[in-house]
Amino acid sequence: MTTPDRGAVIGKGVARLARWSLRFVLIAAGAILLWMLIGRLWVAVLPVLLALIITTVLWPPVRWLRSRGVNAGLAASIVLLGGLVTLGAFIAVIVVSIADGAPEIADSAGRAIEEVRDWLAGPPFNLADSQLDRLIQQGVDQLQRSVGSIASGLVAGVGSVTSGVVTGVLALILAFLFVKDGPRFLPWLTGVTGERAGTHLTAVLERVWATLGGFIRTQAVVSLIDAVFIGIGLLVLGVPLAVPLAALTFLGGFIPIVGAFVAGALAVLVALVSNGFTTALIVLAIVVVVQQIEGNVLQPVLQSRSLKLHAAVVLLAVTVGGSLFGIAGAFLAVPVAAAAAVVLRYVGEQIDARTTPPTPAVPPDDEPG
Repeated sequence: MTTPDRGAVIGKGVARLARWSLRFVLIAAGAILLWMLIGRLWVAVLPVLLALIITTVLWPPVRWLRSRGVNAGLAASIVLLGGLVTLGAFIAVIVVSIADGAPEIADSAGRAIEEVRDWLAGPPFNLADSQLDRLIQQGVDQLQRSVGSIASGLVAGVGSVTSGVVTGVLALILAFLFVKDGPRFLPWLTGVTGERAGTHLTAVLERVWATLGGFIRTQAVVSLIDAVFIGIGLLVLGVPLAVPLAALTFLGGFIPIVGAFVAGALAVLVALVSNGFTTALIVLAIVVVVQQIEGNVLQPVLQSRSLKLHAAVVLLAVTVGGSLFGIAGAFLAVPVAAAAAVVLRYVGEQIDARTTPPTPAVPPDDEPG
């Protein structure tokens, strides 16, 4: 047997490396083009993604109604309108509770302001009323000088709110259509792509759909735990509006970063103006501890189990999604990463099925004669 030349072996290795490098370059170029396309069409992609997540919530009751013989369109309409009414009633109860407690909070705020003035008038600040008035006037003057930038910021904020409303309405309309006509999608996709490709696409999309449902259920559990523990802390400390604040904490849990921050800040503010500085510090400690446990332990562990992702992957996905696409990116990063993992696992299963040699058949034992 002739020993191969060293140069020939190296040449074959370099050629193989070059072929694989070219393939990776082409794959990376395709991924970059797809990423740029998503960025260009983000105004349309975001409502579709939100609609898919809403659909995972609406589909179980719609499926139950359809199994009872209700028309698809009617079942989708009933569930969607029922969900909107339930959410509206939930928000209305919160608003009414806040309105009922507003006078008490206003009185407490007035007393808190007087306490702050007395505290500033004593040591170590020793500020007289004239000095306090002068500081307040300086703040008002600075605010008046900044009115232009504030107005432009408000205009930008109104534009963002308007865009968010439009996105939300479009997501609801798409969710209605998805719930109504969703069962037709996979058969249509199989008919378009063919039986062979359609089988693989159907299997992958069914797994992605189950993953999205797991994400929503996990997020709801995490938000509920946050709301319960923070609400218990507020009730024990005697902070007014404990139940509405707990409800806001639950709703804010579905909005990464900003939702938890706003809900916690409101709880601390209400505790400050109603129960004093010490209670506010205790509430702040409770909110920080609960949110740290939720964000760094509970949510990654639960999501890693329900979505079959490592906790580190969940944390990195939220960080990258938030830095690239803001709040929406932070919210959608985990389900998108889970969907990508589903696709990779399915591809791995198909590779294993084609590369694993078949198990040889074991002949049956001879029957006793």
